[in-house]
Amino acid sequence: MAAASRGIFPAAVLAEIEADLLDGRSVVDYFDMIVGTSTGGILALGLAAGKPAQQLLDLYMVDGRNVFPPVCWLTRKWRFLRGLLSPRYNDEALKAMLDKVLEDRHFADARTRLCIPAFEGHHGEVFIFKTPHHPDYRKDGYELMTTVGAATAAAPTFYAALDSGGYRYVDGGVWANCPAMIGVVDALACFAIEPGQIRALSLGCGREPYLVNDGMAVGGLWAWRKALFAAMDLQGQNALGQARLLVGPANVIRLEPQPERAIELDDWIRATRELPPLAIDAYRAFEDEINKTFCFAPVAPLKRFWPPIESRATCAVSSPA
Repeated sequence: MAAASRGIFPAAVLAEIEADLLDGRSVVDYFDMIVGTSTGGILALGLAAGKPAQQLLDLYMVDGRNVFPPVCWLTRKWRFLRGLLSPRYNDEALKAMLDKVLEDRHFADARTRLCIPAFEGHHGEVFIFKTPHHPDYRKDGYELMTTVGAATAAAPTFYAALDSGGYRYVDGGVWANCPAMIGVVDALACFAIEPGQIRALSLGCGREPYLVNDGMAVGGLWAWRKALFAAMDLQGQNALGQARLLVGPANVIRLEPQPERAIELDDWIRATRELPPLAIDAYRAFEDEINKTFCFAPVAPLKRFWPPIESRATCAVSSPA
């Protein structure tokens, strides 16, 4: 959740794949669809905008300092207390980072099919931004990529919700922290394929197992104040389990960092120090599988089902979840 510093891990894995297996070519050319939530959504947008994974990694390693500025313990405590009543961070640095990498591209300018989850707050519904890779997906393509990125990364307590186009967006991580099943379901809905034909590479940012201590076992609102993190972790486990049951366990490759202790979402210092070597280790462990499963040939060119962006017109059909 959030444009987390922990996005360094998937960015570093993708950079290794491009450099080591694809001779610098983009992973976009070897995957039919990219699905990403929050920081994963920002990476998906950056790749679909034509940016090399190494450039996105460099962005996290450098500009991430502005998004989550390192502070002393006293300032961190003050930020926590302030966050009880207001967002911990101003989103201007995040939006500046999005502007830098995505510029003025529209969602339909994406070089590959994308599904980017968010939560719509006015109606209390799940929301998935979808590129026009199906005849029914006609509205979201007119959104700016920067809007989609800010919507999926508007993490509660970290940033204010994003109001845009009559919608109120919150981070997609509140319901789709691991969006693996979104990709599987969308592929089955859009294309004449069987589940066993799907191959998925799932890149995590680090689990935070939520253990129930004695106080929580008794109950109480204060004891369960961080239950959202339990829901996020359990949703991720469930999504991966469902995807593996549906398409076959061997067809889902999952890479996840295993730091000695959990890295906070906004701990840029630890993330930049610890996650790149963990990403290299995880990549090396699955290098052969990734190579033979995904890197043997480019995918077919993307077909878009909508008018060119230059002839934009008001369109009333939204992307169904």
